[in-house]
Amino acid sequence: MMKFGTPVNITGRLCLALFLVLIPIVTQAEPLIREFRVGVLNHDVDGLWSGNSLEEGTDFNAELVFYPSWSLWGGLIRPNLGITVNNSGDTSKVYGGGLWEYSWSNGLFLVIGGGIAIHDGETNDTSEIHKKHLGSPVLFRITFETGFTIAKRHRLSVMFDHISNGYLAEPNDGLDTLGIRYGILF
Repeated sequence: MMKFGTPVNITGRLCLALFLVLIPIVTQAEPLIREFRVGVLNHDVDGLWSGNSLEEGTDFNAELVFYPSWSLWGGLIRPNLGITVNNSGDTSKVYGGGLWEYSWSNGLFLVIGGGIAIHDGETNDTSEIHKKHLGSPVLFRITFETGFTIAKRHRLSVMFDHISNGYLAEPNDGLDTLGIRYGILF
């Protein structure tokens, strides 16, 4: 019998919540989705912003980037929603926020983003020695991505993201992911 609050149970609820949020968005008459991205990410990468690695596995990521867009510093800001699921039962998350994207005429692009993430990982149970202690169920999320566009519609990129509570709570181990993604523009 599955206990309430187990990682599998919480991940399922996070997926359901994301689905329920997206139903009204994808049924709109005007196009609201600009891009769909999927990726495979290395979970809890050692030696990056968070410093050390405690968790294992591979993350599978899906993200929607929406219209409208707003111009800023030569690039465009757009809202996004995504989910990252870990295949080893470690920390998974749903997230949302904004992305600033600058695209060059040769197809290269750079994305910098920020927002919040809700995760199913450990917050402060220090008896879980092989888990990141993230201090809060709601975290800040920062992302950097760079890649290139092929045939005006397909994209390949390398993406890094970091989640942490920004030292607003203790502990604050933080969690980094790094991997590759494919995107399709609509």
